[in-house]
Amino acid sequence: MTKDTAGNATAAPFAPRPRGGVVQSVSDSLVIAQRNLIRMSRIPEMIIFGVIQPVMFVVLFSYVFGGSISVGGNTSPQAYREFLMAGIFAQTVTFATAGAGAGIADDMHKGLIDRFRSLPMARGAVLTGRTLADLVQTTLTLVVLAVVALLVGWRTHESLPEVLAGFALLLLLGYAFSWIGALIGLSVRTPEAATSGGLIWLFPLTFISIAFVPSDNMPTFLRHIAEWNPFSATVQAARELFGNLPPGYEAPQAWPMQHPVLASILWSVLIIVFFRTLAVRKYRSATA
Repeated sequence: MTKDTAGNATAAPFAPRPRGGVVQSVSDSLVIAQRNLIRMSRIPEMIIFGVIQPVMFVVLFSYVFGGSISVGGNTSPQAYREFLMAGIFAQTVTFATAGAGAGIADDMHKGLIDRFRSLPMARGAVLTGRTLADLVQTTLTLVVLAVVALLVGWRTHESLPEVLAGFALLLLLGYAFSWIGALIGLSVRTPEAATSGGLIWLFPLTFISIAFVPSDNMPTFLRHIAEWNPFSATVQAARELFGNLPPGYEAPQAWPMQHPVLASILWSVLIIVFFRTLAVRKYRSATA
């Protein structure tokens, strides 16, 4: 009980119960994620254009290169199509990095980040919420892409839990790379620069890999890069879990290619820890 200016007893005003740091961070992150999902739903062209590009890759690679590339001595279009799809899936989830960076750069440019800073919320929640919203969008894109892949002849040959585990590893890689996009978005001045900065390094990363062709015929130094590429580890893991390794195909002898599931998890976790730390630190310095 408290007393007013006349000395009368009044009920104490409601005081919110203090929350722990982790609980508040999770709650704030979910609020920011919801805000970004609502925003995405009001701009459907963001989702539509995000789906069109990977669908074009599926169709073009399947029918243009199918039958022209040998995989384990097998040149049939169906063998290459099944070999290809894990690479297309991985490329799709990692290319979402550019969108994550552009979104954060746009929020910075419009001063929205400064408004969030004035609120009693966990500092890392703004970035975590954004990356979680991007993960939801990436999941929807991956579902549509999987349906298109099935229509052009892609098939899995393992149990449902293994197939779902393959998609989970792909989404984990996409989430890890979204933190790289977050750091880029905080480091540039415009959304256009964030988009360019988010794509310029992704092209060599995805093409110097085993995503689209085996590493057998690559020059020695490129072959080593491709086989230790975190992108390649996830692609190889997804192929194993989908049952998409063609007969006669032998995995490279590099450790990530021999243990791709474990390598994929380790790479993704390391990328999340490292780049989330840098992104949150950059966010704090940028809004200090």
